[in-house]
Amino acid sequence: MLARCSQGFGSVAALGMMAFESATASGPPLPHVRAQVKSVVFLYMDGGVSQVDSFDPKPLLAKYHGRDPGEAIGKLDPTQFNNFGPITKSPWEFHRCGNNGIPVSDLFPHIGTCVDDIAIIRSMVGQFPEHTNANYFLHTGHGLQGRPSMGAWVSYGLGSMNENLPGFVVLNGLLIPPGGLDNFHNGFLPSNYQASVFDSGDAALANIHRSEESDALQRGKLDFVKHMDQALRTVRGENNAIESAVKNYELAYQMQAAVPELLDISSERKETCRLYGLESQDEYMQKYGRQCLIARRLVERGVRFIELTCTIPRIDRWDQHVKLKQRHAMNAHAVDQPIAGLIKDLKRRGLLESTLLVFTGEFGRTPFAQGTGRDHNPQGFSAWLAGGGVKGGVIHGATDEFGYRAVEKKTTIHDLHATILHQLGIDHERLTYRFNGRDIRLTDVYGNVVHDILV
Repeated sequence: MLARCSQGFGSVAALGMMAFESATASGPPLPHVRAQVKSVVFLYMDGGVSQVDSFDPKPLLAKYHGRDPGEAIGKLDPTQFNNFGPITKSPWEFHRCGNNGIPVSDLFPHIGTCVDDIAIIRSMVGQFPEHTNANYFLHTGHGLQGRPSMGAWVSYGLGSMNENLPGFVVLNGLLIPPGGLDNFHNGFLPSNYQASVFDSGDAALANIHRSEESDALQRGKLDFVKHMDQALRTVRGENNAIESAVKNYELAYQMQAAVPELLDISSERKETCRLYGLESQDEYMQKYGRQCLIARRLVERGVRFIELTCTIPRIDRWDQHVKLKQRHAMNAHAVDQPIAGLIKDLKRRGLLESTLLVFTGEFGRTPFAQGTGRDHNPQGFSAWLAGGGVKGGVIHGATDEFGYRAVEKKTTIHDLHATILHQLGIDHERLTYRFNGRDIRLTDVYGNVVHDILV
């Protein structure tokens, strides 16, 4: 019987696989262009990394150190607090790294070893000098709450590559950013596209284990709920809310087996754990390293969009209005080795070419002081990308000689979003959703792909 039915078994398997592909292929027909990557890892530096202390060295700051910024720079833009202290040089030295001698500060010695795989954008600009609105803008392309997060857009456009895990995952490192969970929301998209927020600590995801005594009992309850939903659908017709509820129930059921296995890193080699900094004496490096390692495991399992958040709650993220030297150093120490470990691990496993890493905060910081720190600065800051289809060892754009304003090849948040979508095979102008009588997209009516940093 097995010999005669062998082809039949293959057909049954193929039908099951095609049914899954059909069920997850929602939204507009994609891809629009040839996809360079399958997954995105968003290394979100909540609070705003200082560009002049990390990836954009400005020797003139040392020359004018202690001087009034109005005298040296001239007209100053309004900041969050309008506290215009003296021009302040970077407390860190810069060193040339990689084959092209890209300058990277002592804040990021490990990332500096990976610079040949990184394209640094020094000319990022934002529209908001305040955290909440800037976070909404960075995550959703709009400065007010209520819009879908970019991870939700990616999940909507491309669906999932794993029927047991969400398409959009946020790894909670202890700090939900200003603006709250709306940064990761589905907005007006169906609710099954919102982020699933995972605790990346040792404990498994909350409520992941069933409360019923048996799988059969739980399955019976879910089937009953599904039957009731279908009955409601016959009365109300096609309804996104009902469809999303059904999908969320089913995904939660599938995740019961997938998530504990995902978060169990006991099978990882000691050398791999060491690479990510899991053996460090710095507890925050351990926590961020675990996030990075789980991010790699999510990439392996086909999750489309993964966001990592910060891990040091007591020093207020990267938002150093005071104690810049001490607290930027703590933040950098926590993330530097794990991020470099993630790049190197993905590369040696052959996954970097199909994964896009994005490193940025919501804005940068001023070249002059606010007390012992620096104020918010959306006029010119740095971000970097690495992975599939990205030119390594290059610099795009420039700020002025003080690192204050972008003056060459200005790159907007909309441009960054357009580039991320492009690498996934999505034309940002064609990924739309009809809402309130208008076709809305992540990039609104703006955005250009930054082709200069792409191969």
